[in-house]
Amino acid sequence: MPGRARWELLWQALGLRASEQERSQHYADLLARYAEPTRHYHTAQHLDECLAHLDDVRGAAARVAECEFALWYHDAVYAALASDNERRSADLAAQVLASAGAAPDRIARVEAMILATTHAAAPAAGDIALVVDIDLAILGASEARFDAYEHQVRAEYAWVPGPIFRAKRRAVLEAFLARPALYATPVMRERFESAARANLRRSIVALGG
Repeated sequence: MPGRARWELLWQALGLRASEQERSQHYADLLARYAEPTRHYHTAQHLDECLAHLDDVRGAAARVAECEFALWYHDAVYAALASDNERRSADLAAQVLASAGAAPDRIARVEAMILATTHAAAPAAGDIALVVDIDLAILGASEARFDAYEHQVRAEYAWVPGPIFRAKRRAVLEAFLARPALYATPVMRERFESAARANLRRSIVALGG
């Protein structure tokens, strides 16, 4: 889990109003959420990786602190059986921001970033696109990390019979591969597009595609 010092700096950067106890409670809540035993990929490891990618490309963000807050909360709610994880994560982030005096337009921007991580469609541009690209950076990771990610995803769906999981997972990966571009921002496309496509092809073959 990213350190408490980083959490504190983020609240300062956003100018949020909250007591030390309130900030500590929000941090502890996120820590507990990302450590839920049913999670294998959507954990603090994924959050750490996302924030590291943001640090690498922060110059591409118009409002980097808002991007970071969205990343902290984008998987705050996660249940493999649910279809509203992003909506509930966005609602939680909005509640925390509102309680700390954030302006409505800032809350709306953070909500939009989190909702876009459903990956239902490629995002248009700007900070939303950057957050989505960062969430998808795992697709362009090293072969070893990508393979570990695939095992982690399988573990989150351990209750799904093998043939059904393989068919559905293959369909998800094929849909990504069919996109004209996996990454909407030039900086992330340059870094990850080629490796991501190679990883997707490898995994589709392994799944029986």
